[in-house]
Amino acid sequence: MNTPAEYFDSLFAANEDPWAFRQRWYEKRKRDLSLAALLHQRYERIFEPGCANGELSLALAQRSDHFLGMDLCERAVDLARDRLAGHAHARIERGAIPSDWPPAQFDLIVLSEVGYYLEPAQWREVIQLAEQSLRPAGSILACHWLHAIDGCPMQGAQVHRMLSEHLTLPRQVRHRERDFLLELWSADTAALSLEEQIL
Repeated sequence: MNTPAEYFDSLFAANEDPWAFRQRWYEKRKRDLSLAALLHQRYERIFEPGCANGELSLALAQRSDHFLGMDLCERAVDLARDRLAGHAHARIERGAIPSDWPPAQFDLIVLSEVGYYLEPAQWREVIQLAEQSLRPAGSILACHWLHAIDGCPMQGAQVHRMLSEHLTLPRQVRHRERDFLLELWSADTAALSLEEQIL
């Protein structure tokens, strides 16, 4: 990861919730929109790199049989582990992407607010690893802030442009607002599970 670990360590040393995931309506709404964009109510295996203190992770773990979260910051990992302590099927590991990408297959990979911390070459490697790690009907969900972030190698628009250029999966969902862009790619042709609909 291009952004040094010390940057995130300093954020979490000063505040257990440096982006106010728990307090800000913007963050809660964005989290709810991300969850609503998913094609299935439940997934067998989910991976969320850059999971921070585990706010989104908790909701993803509740919709999976096996959940893996990863973050570069040791304090964030500890907080996420505490947040998910009641879910035996959830695991949080310390690591950086792309170098510590897990050798496993997933049904859903969530890339939320992580891309702009990487150099373009690193992000392209993450995109390739994500697609290679998907099961045949798996999905990749990405959501990023669209305004400039001081010190970051990329901006959100570039992050999503690279996803569109390098993923071979069809895009199933695209939701853009002034502040963020949310997209989902999947080869899943079943879309929403019809057997769950009540007529």
